[in-house]
Amino acid sequence: MNQKKYIFGYHTIATAIATMPEGMETIFLQPKQRDQRFLELEALAQRNNLKVIYLAKDQLDLMVPATKHQGAIAEISYGGEYSEDYLNVILDRYAEKVFLLILDGVQDPHNLGACLRTANAAGVQAVIIPKDRACGLTPIVYKVASGAAGVTPVITVTNLARTINLLKSKNIWIYGASEEAKHSLFKLSLAPPLAMVFGAEGEGLRRLTRENCDDLFKIPMHGVVQNLNVSVAAGISLFHVRGLDK
Repeated sequence: MNQKKYIFGYHTIATAIATMPEGMETIFLQPKQRDQRFLELEALAQRNNLKVIYLAKDQLDLMVPATKHQGAIAEISYGGEYSEDYLNVILDRYAEKVFLLILDGVQDPHNLGACLRTANAAGVQAVIIPKDRACGLTPIVYKVASGAAGVTPVITVTNLARTINLLKSKNIWIYGASEEAKHSLFKLSLAPPLAMVFGAEGEGLRRLTRENCDDLFKIPMHGVVQNLNVSVAAGISLFHVRGLDK
């Protein structure tokens, strides 16, 4: 039996309805709430012919334990996660315009959600994560991604190094973020087709991943902070590429 997938929070649900209403199943609302956000989301769901069920807070708490759901939960039929076979669809569809984000073992759902949100905003066509040593798409990821999860495909692969080499065989350049890099991000002239690779929190890129990159870059630090959160580093880097890709 497939596990039900939920997203929660007013803004997250409203964004998901606006971007992919066909992927929505049922909206669950806390009737005691009935503030402006409640009324707007209720009306949006009704305009899109979505079923609305009213539940008490304790019932909503059981659906997504240990979260701040704000009194609004949605069951979704899309998961956003794709097998590695889907990568060929992306490569064929975007060809020389391919722009990918690879995350090497990001395990914090808040970081993964923030990376998905940033990737979507930067026009990345897919995010690639390994099957192991990654948190996957959880309700927290959907919440933080603010509607981007399910819109920007997340492709789960069994062997990240092999996937990187597949991309290289398709003439896609692979650039990895590393504190050990000799080149500053801002000294590189970058344009699609390319993939940018970022490592796990506090660990960075794994050795095999790092060795399979075409080149490494670093973001220069000018203060006492030694490194950046992975989602912040990804945001700076992805939008740097977009600024050069004209």
